[in-house]
Amino acid sequence: MKKTKEVPKKYTKKELVTMLLKNNELDEKDEEELLDLLVDQPISIDIDKLEDDNMSLGDKVADKVSEVAGSWTFIILFIGFLLLWIIINTIILTNGKEIDPYPFILLNLVLSCIAAIQAPIIMMSQNRQAKKDSMRNQNDYRIDLKSELILEELHDKMDKILKQQKEIMKKINKD
Repeated sequence: MKKTKEVPKKYTKKELVTMLLKNNELDEKDEEELLDLLVDQPISIDIDKLEDDNMSLGDKVADKVSEVAGSWTFIILFIGFLLLWIIINTIILTNGKEIDPYPFILLNLVLSCIAAIQAPIIMMSQNRQAKKDSMRNQNDYRIDLKSELILEELHDKMDKILKQQKEIMKKINKD
């Protein structure tokens, strides 16, 4: 590789990687040092643990509401509540004693209020999950980059070994 610039030891790993990936300003020795740094140090992150440590009370509540509201238990219980409301107001309570007579205006108001509160809470949870997925994708990219660098280093080492082996075989065959 053509040496275009000396790389002082004061560069950070991030600067070295940027130089390696974008500018190709590193010589072979500096590339090997960088690869050794990347190979020896873990770069993966436990996104779930990191996110759990940074969650606010609101995030935890939003996740719990989303978890409960998106379950079959909630759906079955809510259908049961609706049927019970309708049965009480149409069959049990009659003769003007109904709390909410047909067409169930109070029930519609309650359902609208629940939907108005529940929807933004679920959206908050989904937005946080999308950020978590984005962090996971970035982490996967870093791991893929590290793997690619390691594989390239191994490939170069294999090429050197094969070249040396051919030279040794030529020397053996000449003797």
